[in-house]
Amino acid sequence: MSAGFVVRAADPDDAEGLTRLAEAVSGEQEAWLISADGEWRSVADERRYLKALRRYPHAAVFVAERADGAIVGRLSIARDHHPASAHVADLGLMVAKDTRRQGVGRALLEAAVDWARAGGVRKLELHVFPWNEPALRLYEQFGFEREGYRKAHYHRAGEDVDAILMAFRV
Repeated sequence: MSAGFVVRAADPDDAEGLTRLAEAVSGEQEAWLISADGEWRSVADERRYLKALRRYPHAAVFVAERADGAIVGRLSIARDHHPASAHVADLGLMVAKDTRRQGVGRALLEAAVDWARAGGVRKLELHVFPWNEPALRLYEQFGFEREGYRKAHYHRAGEDVDAILMAFRV
């Protein structure tokens, strides 16, 4: 346990807490997250997804859980499917607003690096919106480097928006 939370592999029983976290973060005015239809997966869909991960060693979800049982962070990671880039994994990270800048994101990134090393992954990639300065600072302080700028990479709220591609060498 670190600073009032523990990082662990997600379990299907976490589906409700993970869905609540995603809905809260995606509902923030800053629009940190993106979803195809403006809504996160249902609790049942999230539970099915987490159950399926048990049979799939090339992906994982980690959670940061407070002592009171609240899920305050999520990191999803998945190895690239193509044989020529199977050494690369893509990740996504979200942290509850009231627990940001308290080490949750860093602890989840450390779990991703441990997972990557154990599975032979040598490079972690992620996308971040250019306006998400707090996330950019976290990733750069952790050791991620900006590798590219993807113009109009995502479509949201009726417009195309850019993304910064970042990578970390494991």
